[in-house]
Amino acid sequence: MIHRSATARPRPPGDCRGCVRRNRRNPPYINDGTEVDMSKIGFIGVGIMGKPMAGHLQAGGHQLYLVRHRTPLPRELLDSGAVACDSAKEVAEQADIVITMVPDTPHVDQVLFGENGVAAGLSPGKLLIDMSSISPIETKAFASRINQLGCDYLDAPVSGGEVGAKAAALTIMVGGPDGAFVKAKPLFELMGKHITLVGANGAGQTCKVANQIIVALTIEAVGEALLFASRAGVDPAGVRQALMGGFAGSKILEVHGERMIKRTFDPGFRIALHQKDLNLALTGARELGLSLPNTATTQELFNACSGDLDHSALVKALEALAGHEIA
Repeated sequence: MIHRSATARPRPPGDCRGCVRRNRRNPPYINDGTEVDMSKIGFIGVGIMGKPMAGHLQAGGHQLYLVRHRTPLPRELLDSGAVACDSAKEVAEQADIVITMVPDTPHVDQVLFGENGVAAGLSPGKLLIDMSSISPIETKAFASRINQLGCDYLDAPVSGGEVGAKAAALTIMVGGPDGAFVKAKPLFELMGKHITLVGANGAGQTCKVANQIIVALTIEAVGEALLFASRAGVDPAGVRQALMGGFAGSKILEVHGERMIKRTFDPGFRIALHQKDLNLALTGARELGLSLPNTATTQELFNACSGDLDHSALVKALEALAGHEIA
C-alpha cells in the first residue's frame, strides 16, 4: 500500500487541514496475517451501502476522508476519526486512494469531473476505485480520463446488498490493471469475501450488469413460485422451507422469499436502483444486437412498483395481476 510520509505532522481531527490518526494500535492485515501500511482513503458516498463499507476500512486501521453533502455525515465515522472535507477535490488532495460509491453514472461523472471534483485534486500515482454500479461504456471513458492524470482506475461494483455490506461479505467484481488490483486487494478484503479481477476497465461493471440480470429474474421466479403456492392454499413459508433444501434453493429464496412472506419491504436495495441496472442491461443489449426478453419483462414488473421499496417488492406487481396476496 502507499506509505505515510515520515514528516507528516499530527493536527486536530475532523477537518481537512489534517487529523490525528486514531488507529495506530490496530494496523490492517492481509488475510495471511501480513501487516500492510495504513492508507489515507477518501470515501465518497456513505449511504446504505457505503457507510458500512467505509466503516470496515476505518476499523481496519485506515484514515478516512469524507465529503460534506446535503445530508449529515455518519456521526460514528466522524467520532472514530474520519475527516470531513468541503469538496471531492479536497478529499482527493488529502487521500492516497479515493473510493466512490454513488447511485448512477451521472453521479460518478459529477463527482469525478464536476466543479471541485475528484479529478481536480488528483496527483500522479494515486488510485481511483469506483464501487458504484454504472455504465460499462462510460466506465471505460472515465478510466481513460483518470489515466491521463497519471493515476490508476479500478471499477469494482459489489453485490450482496446492505446485509453483505454490514457483514463485510460483499462480492466484488473488478475491472482494471493487475498492479492496481494488487494494491487495492487488501482494502477489498476488509469489505468483501469473494473478490475477482474480471478483466480490463469496464469488465467489472459488465459483470455487475450480468449479476443484476440474474438477481432480478430470480426474484421474479421466487415471487411466482410463492404466489402459486399461496393461491393453491399451501403455506408459502412451508414451501420456502422445503425448497431451501433442494436444487431451487438460493440466497434470494432465503432472504427475499422471507421478505415476501413477512411483507418486510423496507429497502435494503431499492427498486429504483435495480431499474437503473436493468436499463444498463437493456441499453447494452441493443448496442450488442441482443434480445433479453425476460430482463425486459422483469423491468416492466419493476415499473409497476414503487421505486422506494426493496426490490423483493416486485412480488407486489405479480400479486396485483393475480388479485391475490401471499399470506
